Amino acid sequence: MRRQRKAKIVATLGPASSDIAVIRQLFDAGADVFRLNFSHGNHEDHRARYDAVRQVEAETGRPIAILADLQGPKLRIGTFAAGKVAVRAGDPFVLDSDPTPGDGTRVHLPHPELFKAASAGQSLLIDDGKVRLNIESVSSGSIITRVANNGTLSDRKGVNVPDAVIPIPALTDKDRRDLAFALELGADWIALSFVQRPSDIVEAREIIGTRAGVLSKIEKPAALQQLEEIVRVSDAVMVARGDLGVELPPERVPGVQKRILRICRQLGKPVVIATQMLESMIDSPVPTRAEASDVASAIYDGADAVMLSAESANGRHPVPAVSMMDRIITEVERDPLYRNMIDAQHEVPLSTRQDAICAALREVTHIIGARATVTYTSSGATALRAARERPGAPIVSITPNLDIARRLAIAWGVHSTVSPDVQSVDEMVEAAARAALVEGYASPGDQITIAAGMPFGQGGTTNLLRVAEVGTEVGALALGRSPAAAAV
Repeated sequence: MRRQRKAKIVATLGPASSDIAVIRQLFDAGADVFRLNFSHGNHEDHRARYDAVRQVEAETGRPIAILADLQGPKLRIGTFAAGKVAVRAGDPFVLDSDPTPGDGTRVHLPHPELFKAASAGQSLLIDDGKVRLNIESVSSGSIITRVANNGTLSDRKGVNVPDAVIPIPALTDKDRRDLAFALELGADWIALSFVQRPSDIVEAREIIGTRAGVLSKIEKPAALQQLEEIVRVSDAVMVARGDLGVELPPERVPGVQKRILRICRQLGKPVVIATQMLESMIDSPVPTRAEASDVASAIYDGADAVMLSAESANGRHPVPAVSMMDRIITEVERDPLYRNMIDAQHEVPLSTRQDAICAALREVTHIIGARATVTYTSSGATALRAARERPGAPIVSITPNLDIARRLAIAWGVHSTVSPDVQSVDEMVEAAARAALVEGYASPGDQITIAAGMPFGQGGTTNLLRVAEVGTEVGALALGRSPAAAAV
């Protein structure tokens, strides 16, 4: 099965999409990556969904990526004696260390680190910004605020602090338990929530090692202060516009999204755009025109992937939501303007051998009109570098490692295949031609371009560029005869 588009779709699994039949429908509709959201559900729920995805993978013969999204250090207020209270603009309100249920004048804040980080003049945003509290003073056990707008506070609502870097660990105790479980399952990507600084990623990578890719979610203004450094130490990035849109003024979010996209493209890191993309489809069978435009804009801007959250996890129309996203992406990529915009965004290659080879690969592919670009990769680096260049032809990735093939499912334009490692250039050319033919990207007589690293089987050695013609002998593969390719 091959997709007729280059950008990828991430679909979150949940109560509406736990059944294996629904997961198969989501895959058939266009989902390339499935997200397990550890903010909800228990380990057994996630194990069942993981196993179902792997069964669909076995049935379809296509590598599928699984993204385990950790909850992260979410800050919350305590409880109220009445369950909820009304607050009015101008009223004083205190957040303190007293665990007694709150009332209309105070509530418990079970995060001592916040008392250290907050200061007068800053703001606290409660319940995704529905209530803003302006801080007037801070002591060791209380934060004195004044309510900025009329609203309602209720039990355990989230607290956002847009003006401060909170001295809390990137991984909570719950995150560490969830991370160990996700790695045991075999998750391909680990998403870190509320990343604030590069050290957050380094801390997680010490645990993860090479067992999964590390995806950093940008949802804190503090992360924007060290954005390039965070991208450099991450394997991929997500623009998580939910909390980011709470802590930043809404009018700033589009510009920040474009900035993140630009830096990720420059550094060759896959980037996912997430949150509220087709939110009305939680209940409605069709999206708003504004939502369709939002998805389309992310594709025009060169995003590697776009993500569905509640739409596929607990919405009423999970499969139509994926299908709609697939149709929007496909329509955008058919637009001649799309190619013009992608080319206009092309970044100057980094001064490395790998980037030089993949930049040349893009140019050669364009000049000769190659039908496919084939990358040999043991670590995934060659395919990701090729994807950074956004070549006009599809990228057929060949790797001997199923884990790497799955991980590459998130990257723009990459069609992953698994094949035994090759031992010589002739074997490489033959296997590349065979893959391009079997996967439906080329026919006998078509030209393909190939990038690889020598010696074969060693990661990070991209140093070879080859042009080949799919020979007529390869066409005999379907009849069971020996394939071949003629190098030119």
